[in-house]
Amino acid sequence: MNLVIEAIHAMEVLDSRGNPTVSAEVRLACGITAEASVPSGASTGTHEALELRDQGQRRYGGHGVLRAVGNVNQILAPALRGMDAADQPAIDRRMIELDGTPNKARLGANAILAASCAVARAAAAGRGIPLWRHLADGRRPLLPVPMVNILSGGLHAGGNIEFQDFLVIPRGFPTYAQALEAVRAVHAAAHWVIEDRGFVLTGVADEGGWGPRFHSNEEALEILSASIDFARYRPGEEMAIAIDVASTHFWRDGAYPLHTEDRILSAPEMAAMLGQWVAKYPVISIEDGLAEDDWDGWRGLTAALGGRVQLIGDDLFATNLDRLNRGIAAAVANSVLVKMNQAGTLTETFAVMDRAREAGYRAVISARSGETEDSFLADLAVASGAGQIKVGSVRTSERLAKYNRLLKLEADLEWPG
Repeated sequence: MNLVIEAIHAMEVLDSRGNPTVSAEVRLACGITAEASVPSGASTGTHEALELRDQGQRRYGGHGVLRAVGNVNQILAPALRGMDAADQPAIDRRMIELDGTPNKARLGANAILAASCAVARAAAAGRGIPLWRHLADGRRPLLPVPMVNILSGGLHAGGNIEFQDFLVIPRGFPTYAQALEAVRAVHAAAHWVIEDRGFVLTGVADEGGWGPRFHSNEEALEILSASIDFARYRPGEEMAIAIDVASTHFWRDGAYPLHTEDRILSAPEMAAMLGQWVAKYPVISIEDGLAEDDWDGWRGLTAALGGRVQLIGDDLFATNLDRLNRGIAAAVANSVLVKMNQAGTLTETFAVMDRAREAGYRAVISARSGETEDSFLADLAVASGAGQIKVGSVRTSERLAKYNRLLKLEADLEWPG
């Protein structure tokens, strides 16, 4: 089969928040076509690869991506024409060279990633194998355990509380399908518990979690624990809790103001509070417990909790190999959140995942708050062998596309439970 790239064409589409994003289609010389669209985050860190927006225009309030689309069509497409789609490292290396900046500021990470993913999907189709198998490339594929958003705050829910997400992790279920059913039951139970306690629900947050106006951040943990119990699952045994603090977005002048609670915490006080929660609730995973550049604070947090729970760096590491290596050398965190668009190419994304595994760090493959119906992330998670995926809730189609893709793949893959 001739897997030579014949053409690439990009266009602007809308993500789950109604904001523009980039979709790219690749056509191979054998006639096969494949497309991919890229996500966009709301709580973005300063160390991520740059998402190119049009800015300075009335159109979509300056958030259009026609510049990024043009960079695919006018720069990337001619440069990649004639290259072998099966050689992903060469494809990605060529695009990085064409951009020539450390954070993809010239062409845009959204332009480059759309082409990178579309090429991979076309190559898989040309080889006649599933996308996950093509991406695995010698790694041990594994069906990932979902980390599912139930309650939302922070930038995902209008700042109702500071902490961004409160999630559940199913444990010990014999199949992925049964685990997903159980998660859905907890999500439904949370709706009942929230209303029973007098909170008003007007809809769902960006990733499908419930976002009522809690009186404190800990109240979300109380509601979530009650919801697990109401759904008749054993907290800690069948359903554990994960927290995405997303603390970079309320970190100010070296401290952590919790305005909804009328108090300001230092890094050691934040670590102490999280430690108290770990002792009180079935919390086994904490993401971005401290801010992206609070390295001293992270060292203290890791020393205090790193042996007890999964400590994930999202903004801290930004799916960036240099930052991950710095964290490994400093014994900071013990896990990395992996977001393709933070890196900007598949090759760089896999480099981070592979380095994490080598160093004994866990990896969680993650979606963004602004997603599309593209299920690429599900195949990526399987191919990585990381064993964990964080997509959002079980509520909206851009999230369900990933969960449903994993349901289709379950028969062919190992499930860690």
